[in-house]
Amino acid sequence: MDFEWIMEGLREGIAAMTWLEAVAVFFGIVSVFYSIKKNILVFPTGMVSTLIYVYICLKYKLYADMGINAYYFGMSIYGWYLWSRPSPSEKELPVTWLSKTGILKSLVLFLVSYVLLYFVLSRYTDSDVPYWDSFTTSSAFVGMWLMAKKKVENWIAWIITDLVSVPLYLYKGLMLTSFQFLFFTVLATIGLVSWMKSSKNIAYGS
Repeated sequence: MDFEWIMEGLREGIAAMTWLEAVAVFFGIVSVFYSIKKNILVFPTGMVSTLIYVYICLKYKLYADMGINAYYFGMSIYGWYLWSRPSPSEKELPVTWLSKTGILKSLVLFLVSYVLLYFVLSRYTDSDVPYWDSFTTSSAFVGMWLMAKKKVENWIAWIITDLVSVPLYLYKGLMLTSFQFLFFTVLATIGLVSWMKSSKNIAYGS
């Protein structure tokens, strides 16, 4: 990868960045750090970022991503509730792996949401990237659902989402957000390794 191209892209992104995008990026990165640490503050910090991105995605016609950010907000409330109320025998909700049933549910959630989103975006909106917008949104649906349940596999879903989001946001001219997702890919990889180490060697039902 051309390092000079990366630096030039960062300079352009910073120059074109609005203060609103800067705040969203900041809280988004902070939220991922808290997630890696399995700290419940992942949810309130993430809620700030997602609310701002609802507006940004609407402005740039990323309608499915606008919807996923609204979904993030709702799932953050759900995750906040689950993480703050572990079972009586646990000090906190444990990190676990998905069962086979959980994996199947995750795949079904991805496929059903992708088909529905693509149908809506291609038929009823002026989106010019319905395939990719639907894909990142569907994989993020799965990632957020699994993170709320403290499943290790949530990081795999985030890595896929982040990798596809990099060129998508670059295409839309949101340079800084594109680099944010590139950075998120690195953080998600670190998160995956961290959660694998701390997970219990049993699979809980989804």
